[in-house]
Amino acid sequence: MSAERKVVVITGASQGIGAGLVQGFLDRGYQVVANSRSITPETFTDVLAIPGDIADPAVAQRVVGGAVEKFGRVDTLVNNAGIFISKPFIEYTEADFAKVMSVNVAGFFHVSQHAVRQMLKQGGGHIVNLTTTLVKQPVKGVPAGMTALTKGGLDAVTRSLAIEYADHGIRVNAVAPGVIRTPMHAPETHAALAGLHPLGRMGEVQEIVDAVLYLESATFITGETLHVDGGAHAGHW
Repeated sequence: MSAERKVVVITGASQGIGAGLVQGFLDRGYQVVANSRSITPETFTDVLAIPGDIADPAVAQRVVGGAVEKFGRVDTLVNNAGIFISKPFIEYTEADFAKVMSVNVAGFFHVSQHAVRQMLKQGGGHIVNLTTTLVKQPVKGVPAGMTALTKGGLDAVTRSLAIEYADHGIRVNAVAPGVIRTPMHAPETHAALAGLHPLGRMGEVQEIVDAVLYLESATFITGETLHVDGGAHAGHW
């Protein structure tokens, strides 16, 4: 291993934005540790793939521990894993609550604790949390109470941890996407989803990757939530 190559851990890494992030960091010369439930060593080349549910504390420990064992450090953690369930608030079930809290909150909490402990040993690092524009700008036609509850928590803890660990050289930022064109959105929904953004289109995976990589290199920025949402957070339109 080259001592100069930085190490990034990416959760939710097997498809969509996560897969784009893996490639983006590889292109920058990073050693990449990728996690998702379905990931396999064959999913990517030149990547340490660690499968499992990141909400499981044992998996979170294995992901960060695996990065340290193979590469000796963790420079960046991208908390990309997340789940979105849209339904009226009173229709969320106990199973919905448990599932969304598990992925969006526990999936951040355990791996971030392990990463911060390692970054403290190293003298610094960077965490980027993927939230959503719906935290700051709810949409009447898109009921998302559980998203507001969980991703809103990530938005708040981004600033909290940024202040707590700034003097230890650890930066903490967030990216809040709008609706991004990924396979999870059927083509027949694209026109309606484009209309949720003032710029009149959906976002592209590469635009989220570019935002994360910008924050990675912008070393005087911490505690920031960067909205990549076609202007949706700016107000009503």
